[in-house]
Amino acid sequence: MEIETANNNNNHTFRQLLMTRFRMVISVGGWMTLIFNVLKATIQRPPRLKLIFQQLYDIGVASLPVVAITGFSTGLVLAAQSIYQLSDKGLTSVTGLMVTEAMMTELGPVLTGFMVTGRVGAAMCAELGTMLVTEQIDALQTMAINPNRYLIAPRFIAGIFMMPLLTVFCIVMGIFGGYLISVYYFGMAPNTYMSPIPIHVKYFDFFTGLVKGFIFGILIMTIACYKGLRTSGGAAGVGRATTNSVVVTYVAILLTNFFLTLALNIIRAVITRFK
Repeated sequence: MEIETANNNNNHTFRQLLMTRFRMVISVGGWMTLIFNVLKATIQRPPRLKLIFQQLYDIGVASLPVVAITGFSTGLVLAAQSIYQLSDKGLTSVTGLMVTEAMMTELGPVLTGFMVTGRVGAAMCAELGTMLVTEQIDALQTMAINPNRYLIAPRFIAGIFMMPLLTVFCIVMGIFGGYLISVYYFGMAPNTYMSPIPIHVKYFDFFTGLVKGFIFGILIMTIACYKGLRTSGGAAGVGRATTNSVVVTYVAILLTNFFLTLALNIIRAVITRFK
């Protein structure tokens, strides 16, 4: 009897695991289908410029304060930690280079992605989820309005355009924050902080930050919209969808950042070899 119960429990656990994997595959397929449908709707008939400009403001301009605070404070911490750790080794002159490299290639794109996800992605998912459960999207379809073109495409276009710009802004604020604390708190000469940057920082480092910002913009916009359009269960369902959207986007950014780092450094090595 005990053996039979254990086998039933194992079978139930296996079925649960199988269903979880199956739902994950369905979700990825639905997400990729959404991207395809949005691109198709955009190419066939681009959305109105008024809708795009509104999303450019909401995603880009309205996110500047939180991105500025994030980049500036990160630059302060990076510079302070670098000086504290390197002062006894006589290597404080590389502080500016360390801050710049870290902000350009890793921290700038990732932190910007996190901030935009929390400020824009969550709101976007909640807005679309509310429209779905209150049948506003059904009303749009009844009036022969394509929701992908009217709701998703403007957010998608604005997101992939503004994310690289916000990433650059975060990088600049991080370098500026590191400069301020290094020069005006630790007494470092301005030339000591700035002079290694143009020598050792390459254009490819800047390109890396832009590529990551662009890819993260695609992930944030599409995942938030997909989760919003799959909302069910009324107001409680909107909350669950929003939370799930933020968590999934964070995980997607971290995993994608790892693979992008490997791929871009391989490309860098190939370019360097053929120079």
